[in-house]
Amino acid sequence: MSEGPSGLFESAALARMSERAPLGARLRPRSFDEVVGQQHLVSEGAAFRRMVETDRLVSSILYGPPGTGKTTLARLVATITGKAFVALSAPSAGVADVRRSLAEAAGRLGEHGQGTILFIDEVHRFSRTQQDSLLEPVEEGLVVFMGATTENPFFALNSPLVSRAVLWRLEPLGDEELVIVVTRGLDACGLAADHETIQAIVRAADGDARSALGIVERASVLADGSTLQASHLAGVMAGRMIHQGPDAHYDQASAFIKSIRGSDPDAGLYWMARMLEGGEDPRFLARRLVILASEDVGMADPQALVVATAAGQAVELVGMPEAALNLAQAVVYLATAPKSNSVTVALSRAREDVRSGPLSVVPAHLVDGHYRGAEVLGDPGAYVYPHDDPRGYVEQEYMPSALRGSRYYEPSERGYEAEIQTRHPGSQQR
Repeated sequence: MSEGPSGLFESAALARMSERAPLGARLRPRSFDEVVGQQHLVSEGAAFRRMVETDRLVSSILYGPPGTGKTTLARLVATITGKAFVALSAPSAGVADVRRSLAEAAGRLGEHGQGTILFIDEVHRFSRTQQDSLLEPVEEGLVVFMGATTENPFFALNSPLVSRAVLWRLEPLGDEELVIVVTRGLDACGLAADHETIQAIVRAADGDARSALGIVERASVLADGSTLQASHLAGVMAGRMIHQGPDAHYDQASAFIKSIRGSDPDAGLYWMARMLEGGEDPRFLARRLVILASEDVGMADPQALVVATAAGQAVELVGMPEAALNLAQAVVYLATAPKSNSVTVALSRAREDVRSGPLSVVPAHLVDGHYRGAEVLGDPGAYVYPHDDPRGYVEQEYMPSALRGSRYYEPSERGYEAEIQTRHPGSQQR
């Protein structure tokens, strides 16, 4: 029996839509074996894959940066599961859409005995009320909830919803994995590219497969013949310039950090500007500044961490290009601050003792004594309360007995630590 006119038109429209879909959509994996990256989830025998293939997936939250495969995994679930798969997008779905989907799930279960997986993309965009509306259906087993989010679930989602789901963390794709993605994109576009061009796309994508394929697709319009060249990329990489050589990103980041550590604000500003003009993600620079504030300034100026963290928050709140001012202020502050790595050294010493030394029990006088039966586990009455002493501290042992006398933190004589030297009990005991 032949299709009617409307059916033919519909089939033709779907075919043309498929041809015109973004490259990322056209190359979306059709099986777990085609997925690039996330091997801890999709490799043979991995828990997530086994749950999906045996159709025993429990309520889940896929959590990770953009372009790491959250929607791809959801679509694979949809093709494999025997349950009905209902997808909603949080930015466009309202309470009415959720209620209608739940009502249909109830009818499906009651009439046909078929369960439902309710997938909500960008679930962090749901209001607290919308999230709460999912709790009872999930708790009662009416639906298997599946959410995807780029935000930290513990901050962006209601804790009761998080507690009812398994968190599956997706990681940014590594360079070797992105090379595979870019190569697939080039093949789909009928193009070839040399090693340096592929590496430039990989660096610009920064772990995001969708971004990598977007660059390939846009650049393919400019390609001459069958070869994609580096010169085709500059105008289609969202403002990114190509770094000079594969290691330039890491070399420039190293120069940036070492300039600030070396108390040279001008060099710090130069390398910051160089990287931003090259298309570096300002969040990367902000993260490095926050780390440096503790690693290289530390307690010599405790405000350094406050300034660096505020600059990172400003990047998210203000956005570029204005947030460059906030980053620049942090660079100047950190570069001109007194330097101390005493916190870094102290942490390293403590970790070494934890990893190689004996793991002793908590000393008896430090055991929590605020619950019935505490005296069975220790002698909390032997604890001396430091605030009862006019000095604000007392000489009592806080380390495990096997590590008694160990010293990790040694204040320098620079900046605020010079004051710590005069009042820190541990310093006076040395």
